[in-house]
Order: sequence, then C-alpha cells, then structure tokens
Amino acid sequence: MTPRRLTPPERYQFGATLGPLQVPRHDPCVRVTADELWLAARTPAGPGTLHLARAAGELVATGYGPGRDWLVERADAIAGLRDDLTGFPALAAAHPLVERLARTFAGVRLPATGLLFHRLLRAVLEQKVTGTEAFRAYRKICRHFGEPAPGHADLLLPPDPAAVAATAYWEFHPFGVEQKRTMALLRAALAAERLERCTDAADATRRLVALPGIGPWTAAEVVRTVHGDPDAVSVGDYHIPNTVAWGLAGEPRGTDARMLELLEPFRGHRGRVCELLGRGGIAAPRFGPRMPIRSFARF
Repeated sequence: MTPRRLTPPERYQFGATLGPLQVPRHDPCVRVTADELWLAARTPAGPGTLHLARAAGELVATGYGPGRDWLVERADAIAGLRDDLTGFPALAAAHPLVERLARTFAGVRLPATGLLFHRLLRAVLEQKVTGTEAFRAYRKICRHFGEPAPGHADLLLPPDPAAVAATAYWEFHPFGVEQKRTMALLRAALAAERLERCTDAADATRRLVALPGIGPWTAAEVVRTVHGDPDAVSVGDYHIPNTVAWGLAGEPRGTDARMLELLEPFRGHRGRVCELLGRGGIAAPRFGPRMPIRSFARF
C-alpha cells in the first residue's frame, strides 16, 4: 500500500494527541515524538507497524508487515482525526475553567486505535498501583513476550494473548505483578479474540466488566483509547474524583458520586473533561503521604 496522506484539523497537536499511546520512559511497542509515531501492533490481518509523520501540514501514514493495510486504513482514527467534538464547545461554555481548557487544548484529539488487548494489558497492570510499578511491569512483560515488529523502528510487537493465557500466574511475579492482577490479565487474554471484535465502546465495556477482576475503571481506560469514547469516566480512580471536585467546584476532596454529579452537565464528553483537567495541571491539594512503590518480584 502506498503512503496515505491525511489532513489534520486546524491547530492539531500531534504529540499531545498521540503521546498517551506510549508508556512513559520507553515503551518497547510504541514511540512518539513531536513529529512521528511508530506503533507496533497485532492487527486482525497480522503483525504490522504504523509510521505516522508530520510533513508540510499533512500527516503521512506508512505501514509495514502483513498488517500494514489495516493500520494505514485506520491511521486517521489512530491519529484522532475521527474524534467528533460536535456540541462540546457549547457544553464547555457552561464552566469557565472547562471553556478555557477546551480552547487551550483545542488541537488535542482522542485516538481510537481499535487495538484492545494491548491497551487492556496496560490498564490491568495499572490497577491499584503507582504508575512507576505499572510501567515497569509493562516493559518487562512486553520484552518477555514480545517479538520483533515489522519495519526498521526496532520495536517489539505487543504480547500475543495466546502466549499470555498459556503462562502460569506465578511466572508473572518476577515482572512485579501479584496474583490478583495476573489472574485478571489471564482471563482477559483468554477472552481477547472476542473482545477485539467489539464494534463500539458500549459493547466493549459490557464485555469487559463481565470479566472477573475488570471493573468500570479498567473498562473506561480501555475504551477511551481503543474506541475514542469521549464520555468514558474512570470511576474508582485514586485521583480523578478529587481533581474533578477541585477543578469544577473548588472542593479539595470528592467521591465517585460527587465526580459524576459534577460531570453530568458534560454528558457525552465527561471523559474529555477529565482529560482536559489533567492536561491543564489541575490537581487537588495533597494532605497525606504518597502511595508507596512496592515490588512483587520476590513473591
């Protein structure tokens, strides 16, 4: 397939839009800079790598490997160009902070990768632990299960769900993952094929939360990136209820119920509002110690 040329919207922010696809401090499967994305993937058509680059006001999508056509065909969604902001400016105008953040980050879009298990792997590892712990485990697991990706970017393919499902739970301890998260990951790997076939965020959410060990938080983290769902709210998060309560009501602490109440005027874009608050650096005052960083590698 020849490279595909895409026209981004005015003020489009490449790095800010695609940065969330990459785990911080080196991702074996994804590389994002201010001008380039390299994404290794296991597509329905086979392994592939997508290269997306800015050039003369356009985005140029090039694919490698058996999955190249699938990736290039979906490149506009991965770049966030299918993200529909219709009606959001009117909703944002209801709150001065949200309106200001919406203008500041008007060029940031929500990607929709269509690659569910890779994002689910990361979300399960991020359950109830610090980012440092989760990202460390993700990198170790990707290196253990990964295979060289097509192309010349020196990336690894994300772990094959079948290989993950065939692994005993105790083999994940050296990666820093305890039994509870490992069992959720193994169940997800067994269900990966039908999860990948989900046609939209609602279908994916319904199937995800039916799996033991996967709740609303994990499902929201997945569908917001995989299906580009702007309304997906990460209920059960350690920080987001406080962030929303502080940003929208000046309250230093908030519950999930209070968060949803404050977000209700933005229904249809509630997840987008949470993303904007995070991008804007809005954070509630801290009153207690930080969550400790632990290691399960010796268990």
